[in-house]
Amino acid sequence: MSTYDVIVIGAGPGGYVCAIRCAQLGLKTACAEGRETLGGTCLNAGCIPSKALLHASHSLYEATHNFARMGLKTTAPKVEWDAMLAYKDDAISQNTKGIEFLFRKNKVDWLKGWASIPAAGQVSVAGQTHEARAIVIATGSDSATIPGVEIDERTVVSSTGALELQKIPGKLLVIGAGVIGLELGSVYSRLGSEVTVIEFQDRILPGADGEIAGTFRKILGKQGLKFITGAAVRKVDATETGARTTYGPHGSNEEATLETDTVLVATGRRPFTRGLELDRLGVNCSKGGQIVTDSRYATNVDGIYAIGDCVDGPMLAHKAEDEGMAVAENLAGQAGHVNHDVIPGVIYTHPEVASVGETEESLKERGRAYKAGRFSFMGNGRAKATFSSDGLVKLLADAGTDRILGCHIIGPAAGDLIHEVCVAMEFGAAAEDLARTCHAHPTYSEAVREAALACGDGAIHA
Repeated sequence: MSTYDVIVIGAGPGGYVCAIRCAQLGLKTACAEGRETLGGTCLNAGCIPSKALLHASHSLYEATHNFARMGLKTTAPKVEWDAMLAYKDDAISQNTKGIEFLFRKNKVDWLKGWASIPAAGQVSVAGQTHEARAIVIATGSDSATIPGVEIDERTVVSSTGALELQKIPGKLLVIGAGVIGLELGSVYSRLGSEVTVIEFQDRILPGADGEIAGTFRKILGKQGLKFITGAAVRKVDATETGARTTYGPHGSNEEATLETDTVLVATGRRPFTRGLELDRLGVNCSKGGQIVTDSRYATNVDGIYAIGDCVDGPMLAHKAEDEGMAVAENLAGQAGHVNHDVIPGVIYTHPEVASVGETEESLKERGRAYKAGRFSFMGNGRAKATFSSDGLVKLLADAGTDRILGCHIIGPAAGDLIHEVCVAMEFGAAAEDLARTCHAHPTYSEAVREAALACGDGAIHA
């Protein structure tokens, strides 16, 4: 029986980062992982492979739509699907092997196999039981579905199956207009699929800033995606050529059908804790399956902690990473902390969508006085030169103190631009602080400054 200071269960972004940070802080650490490769869903079947396909499909779009406008005359590229999937798999391999290297470098033991917790302080992997002063559960999440829809990963697929389809579908139905559905829908739309998105709510991106969501829908509509909102999917039946989806307005008996080659179920994710035997251990979980923790990520059972997608909060890789570092620092006697009010979210479509902090709707709901500064990328010189002028930056600030409360961007490099605002919010900055900070020209980031100026006397280039 091996003895460790910490055993982390799960080697996704939260788990492997936690394990490495524990080792850096002098704790003898092991990480249990049942997959054949490290990195969890994110690296193997989520963030990394989807971004590879997003990049490849956007490169195709640029070649077929914008190369000629820039004087680049060439024949239209042909999509070789098998080669594109191989490129995607190579991106996965490079990243997962990188985690193996980091484990060796930091002397983190990889316990290969699916883990269970027979008792507090013990982790069983592949028939061997190991002891640990602390156990960190970082088992992530799994794709969720809805009644009447059974995922077979061939015709009716989750995000995992959508990343390894045998061929590009002629017609694709996406159930759910959230981040995953819109990203993968945009991939296949650019590759030539006729994409329809059905969303239960009356708008896409439920929970996002309403103005941004509305603008985004218009942009995606121009790109060819079709939307059916306010509709409930009743069932999906297999056909000789694909699938027949029955749907109708929620709260109504009306029904319509849609036949497609493939159906992507993108209705969210649920915590993955199967096999851990949490019920027997007495670990408290919510009705939604999330493990309940305190501010230090400790469960109600001494020595057992949990982070990432299997606890409350947004299911984001970077949120899990930050929690992994925080719990590692707490276990080493330091003061680990995560500011959950400043966790950005990004949708890696084209244009990208990024947000942090409050939305206009959340501020209105609480009756908080605020001001909103907006700036369209139509006024940004760099965006015009790169055919990227769709979208805007919206900055929200307190009406009295001018302190930045949130930011929402739809436009080029939005996922990178948002971090300027994140840093500002961490330091309690005012919109005027951003407005008075010199930004290089010509850059997309000037749009952020202009939005900050719009919170005061007004933007210059609007």
